[in-house]
Amino acid sequence: MYFDVIVIGGGAAGLTTALSLDKRLRIGVMTKRTLSDCASTWAQGGIAAVLTEEDSFSAHAADTLQAGGGLCDETAVSSIVADAPAAINWLETQGVKFNRDRAGVLALGREGGHHARRIAHVDDTTGQAVIAALQAQVLKRDNITLLEHTIAVNAQVIGERCNGVYALHLLSGKVKTIGAGATVLATGGAGKVYLYATTPQDTTGDGVAIAFRAGCRVRNMEFVQFHPTCLYHPLSSSFLITEAMRGEGALLVNERGERFMLAHHPDAELAPRDIVARTIDFEMKSSGTDCVYLDLSTWPADFWQRRFPTIMRNCKALGLEAASNTKALRIPVVPAAHYCCGGVHTDLLGRTDIAGLWAVGETACTGLHGANRLASNSLLECVVTARRAAAVVADELPVTTVALSPWDERRISAPRERVMVAHNWEELRRTMWDYVGIVRNDERLSRARRRIEWIREEIEDYYRRYVVSRDFLELRNLAQCAELIIEGALSRRESRGLHYNADCPHEAEQATDTLLLQQDFVRRRQAVNDFCPFSGRFIVANALTDYVGHVVGFCNPSCRDDFARAIVVDFSGVSEKILTAKEFFDERIAARR
Repeated sequence: MYFDVIVIGGGAAGLTTALSLDKRLRIGVMTKRTLSDCASTWAQGGIAAVLTEEDSFSAHAADTLQAGGGLCDETAVSSIVADAPAAINWLETQGVKFNRDRAGVLALGREGGHHARRIAHVDDTTGQAVIAALQAQVLKRDNITLLEHTIAVNAQVIGERCNGVYALHLLSGKVKTIGAGATVLATGGAGKVYLYATTPQDTTGDGVAIAFRAGCRVRNMEFVQFHPTCLYHPLSSSFLITEAMRGEGALLVNERGERFMLAHHPDAELAPRDIVARTIDFEMKSSGTDCVYLDLSTWPADFWQRRFPTIMRNCKALGLEAASNTKALRIPVVPAAHYCCGGVHTDLLGRTDIAGLWAVGETACTGLHGANRLASNSLLECVVTARRAAAVVADELPVTTVALSPWDERRISAPRERVMVAHNWEELRRTMWDYVGIVRNDERLSRARRRIEWIREEIEDYYRRYVVSRDFLELRNLAQCAELIIEGALSRRESRGLHYNADCPHEAEQATDTLLLQQDFVRRRQAVNDFCPFSGRFIVANALTDYVGHVVGFCNPSCRDDFARAIVVDFSGVSEKILTAKEFFDERIAARR
């Protein structure tokens, strides 16, 4: 099976890519379930764009940079923000009918972190409306082939170029070889690495894990956004209550009906998501309660029914209604894992480190989001970067195709029991929730790394010996993403944006990206030391250097850089701390000999 372009993922980023490619190209769109099942359909709020004279690109960029905690790439921000109006126009040409007032003007909402109304939306089901429109267009294209019920296993990298993927067809159980001139990863995020998430079961970090195993850099994976308001109800574990409700006046209150955000941020309920989520977490822990509430008493019930019909309908179906005409509805909410700001390191055209391999949407990290995503910038990034990638993919297709090796099923047998997959799936997600959540510390992160490393060893042993299944492949990808999140969190010796470490509560003067390579982890295992000589903490994969022919490691890149500079000057005039570290390494190297 061969395509000019294979797009892995059927969400907003994947479908936009497919529709924006030249119609003369043979395109495959791969989805794990059917085309209609994707995380984008769950997006409620909308798409941020400057669409009025009262707003400006500089204001949208300023809000994005403010939310991003000093880690945004300013070029990426200004570039993507400037393309936002064109993205909205393109979506309308594809059939998306954004809400408009009686005069036909776009009805723009406002969300936390925005200082203007700039959210184009379709009621409270924007993602669903966007996906429905894009799906209808895809089904009209003769050059697009749908590969449903198919999950990618690994990228096929021959030489220095990606030439397609191995993919498991879930209905037949067979692994297929799919060749492609260009492979576009648009698989979404890794929300299901956590026990509680607002994302569908399919968000298992497939694209990030595939790219990392292929040799791409992965960037800033420690920045996981926890949505502040996921519905707290035993019959609904993943239903998101959009931030737009707070934008329209809903208030956060505790079980006594007291507002608590006012004491933590001047924008109160409209503070950036990381602050709101952390404040809710603090309120729940300090009061010993299981949830907080969104109070809708600021407007009559019919207003909420008109503005958020889906949310109100779901609440009613679960028995959440006002007790009387005089008592307003209070919706119980808790934070839940929602969005990965990090991902595969790409440029603004979606290129990864490997020729022929692209990443767009939540799978990628362009630098737009920094340490925290501004509300409704995610669908924006999906559309803008996917259209850009599609515009240049055709120019970079190879002239000739490469013969691909079929999947080797020799020496692979059916597993005698499947308990390993089920047990490790539960343990992994529980470990991440308990130890790598909204508030972290060094001890929890260290415990998490040890547990995930054990799980990863079992997974790789299973991969070498047994036939693969969907559950196993998703577990394998989640474990890889968990390792990347933990490694990034351990190496970031500060608190910034979505990453809050109680042992490093202050923000560093210089904001730096965390970049991880598969080779870094191999070298870390080869290092002469397990612990940093400066701090006694675990060494991390992106803080290694060579010393007298051996790999030595540190707890963060800053420590590594200090020691590397000392090596250059042959330790002349360096501090006592550096000399002590040198002695530490000399002893361990001598012991190895």
